[in-house]
Amino acid sequence: MTDSFKYEKDSSNIVTVTMDMRGSVNAINDEFIDAMRSTLDQLKAETDLVGVVITSAKKTFIAGGDLNDLAAAQPGEEQGVFIRTEGIKALFREIEKLPVPVVAAINGAALGGGLEVCLCCNYRLAVDSRAVMVGLPEVGLGLLPGGGGVVRLTSLLGFEKALPFLIEGKKLGAVSAVAAGLIHETVATQQELLPRAKAWILDNRESTVQPWDVKGFKIPDGGEENATIRQNIEFAAAELQKKTRGLLPAPVMILDIMVETLRVDIDTALRFESGQFAQLVTTPEAKNMINAFFFQMNQVAGGQSRPQGFEKSTVSRLGILGGGMMGQGIAMSAAMVGIDVVIKDVTIESAEKAKAYSEKGLAKLVQKGKMTEAAAADVLARISPSVSNDDLQGCDFIIEAVFESVELKHALTKSTESCLVEGGVWASNTSTLPITSLSSASSKPENFIGMHFFSPVDRMPLVEIICGEKTSDETLAKAFDLTRQLKKTPIVVNDSPGFYTSRTISTPIQEAAQLIAEGVSAVRVESVGKSVGWPVGPLALQDEVSQKLSLDIIDAQISMGLRKAEDDPTPEGTALMRDLLNEHKRGGRVHGGGYYDYSESGKQIWSGLRELYLKEDVDLSVSDQDVRDRLLFRPVIESLVCLETGVLRTVADGNIGSIMGIGAPTWTGGYLQFVNTYGVQRFVDRCRELEATYGKRFTPPQIAIDKAAADELFV
Repeated sequence: MTDSFKYEKDSSNIVTVTMDMRGSVNAINDEFIDAMRSTLDQLKAETDLVGVVITSAKKTFIAGGDLNDLAAAQPGEEQGVFIRTEGIKALFREIEKLPVPVVAAINGAALGGGLEVCLCCNYRLAVDSRAVMVGLPEVGLGLLPGGGGVVRLTSLLGFEKALPFLIEGKKLGAVSAVAAGLIHETVATQQELLPRAKAWILDNRESTVQPWDVKGFKIPDGGEENATIRQNIEFAAAELQKKTRGLLPAPVMILDIMVETLRVDIDTALRFESGQFAQLVTTPEAKNMINAFFFQMNQVAGGQSRPQGFEKSTVSRLGILGGGMMGQGIAMSAAMVGIDVVIKDVTIESAEKAKAYSEKGLAKLVQKGKMTEAAAADVLARISPSVSNDDLQGCDFIIEAVFESVELKHALTKSTESCLVEGGVWASNTSTLPITSLSSASSKPENFIGMHFFSPVDRMPLVEIICGEKTSDETLAKAFDLTRQLKKTPIVVNDSPGFYTSRTISTPIQEAAQLIAEGVSAVRVESVGKSVGWPVGPLALQDEVSQKLSLDIIDAQISMGLRKAEDDPTPEGTALMRDLLNEHKRGGRVHGGGYYDYSESGKQIWSGLRELYLKEDVDLSVSDQDVRDRLLFRPVIESLVCLETGVLRTVADGNIGSIMGIGAPTWTGGYLQFVNTYGVQRFVDRCRELEATYGKRFTPPQIAIDKAAADELFV
């Protein structure tokens, strides 16, 4: 027996296999394959075996496949991936064909490959603990469950019930997993797990055959011959196309495997799954998403940008200045993690309205069964509305979340900074104004930092932390720790107007306005923009931000000397925005309409855009590819400039920030990773083509030219 798996046979002739691989987790890699092979050989050699329990000595059951192995697979190596996948599946088939009952005793997270092992067992038993989470989330990494997960879950639950677990990567806790049919039973404590697993075996000695191996097996709710199932398949395919716009291969392949499972026997379906998996692993989309959502996410969330040498800090009392949309969202997020919050506004009515936002949000969580009424009441009790600076006394942290006025922010800093405890941190939630400038009003600029939250705060996972010229490393460490305490992902950037996310998200909006000003159809700009993979088109995004706010920010930066009007990269587009606002009262959605008209039945492009700006000869002369590249290359170029000038500290911060903060299409792996996949030299060449036709805003940044010359990637 190997050191990786502990093999124990008790007096009842039940063998307990306890996985305890090298490292912090059990993973499906070469070590696992060798250990499982040896274990199965030993089990099959037993002459008096009664049953098998598979469990883990780690905090997790199995963490899943080894993504380092998958990331290393290159185009042209699909056959090798297929053979390896089939080898792992052969071991899984041996587990479920053992002539005795096999129980998965789940003590912790069983995600991806972990759940696939459990699905091979005759009975799945879990501890009712928050540590237990089951699911097949591979689609979130651009992958599909390649160890039989698609086939077995479809066979177990049926097409419709399996769909959200496979297409959306839905995960469940232990009790919910029982209700959904993923596992059979829970026990209250870890101590009860193995005894209950063995008791089940002794009571169910004949339960040795998986449902799909029983002669005449029918998938729950029917196969493809069922008219309702056929309709559901068509609906799922249409929804996928609408959601992914054909840019993400993984969910499409998963759907194909599910359909094939409805048509053929288990072994044929498993081979088909292996083939699809092998094809998917080497695609650029899969590599990009593995890189961003696993490797770079771990770098960012794990503290790559947190200064070393400072003990981890926690905030117990938080002051929030301004009870508007941002302030109320920050308050709810903080109270949810146990922080006492003071919301100060100019009137008690405004402060109480901010607290009411949390009350409504908590009520929804209670209604959905995600929180008890008592827990919701505890959270709400942590939020105190106020109009007095005195109530801010003793705060560890104060976050200013008022509108973008330097004068107002300076006044608040001067009047309330003294309320902080010794070593307390003052943070501004500004989205555009330089932190160095804002900190000039502070008596302790080393304790001043930017924390840019995204709306709606209680749902958006990112915080952009901005260091001013005098921000200390200790302050940065404290801001980083608060972000993690709020269960959000921090990226760390250096100071500049708009920092990274705000200046980058504005570029496709500006380019869309420029295209319309040149005479390109607004409907076409929006349609091609959506094809890039953004959640919404650039015109819809501008309407949500509002023309007025965008122009106010531009004008504020010009008045502060942070930008020059004559340096505007898209002057015709800016003029169009001003014309829409001032002449046609099209200020954005909250102002009654912008690029779109809005009604109860939905929205449609404002007809005035065609009448005012469309030039059919220009519209015909600009290709869809040029429109697409102009919209996509602008934020990519801006990201490169931010990296080149030191606004971005790391490539990982740029990629994660662009995806989680400003909606970069997931297939890109982030705006900087896009350049790697596109080809750095090819990207530089395409920039030069666009520059020659459309202007210097498409000039390739020197950092890209240098990388191309050195044949290097952005890592």
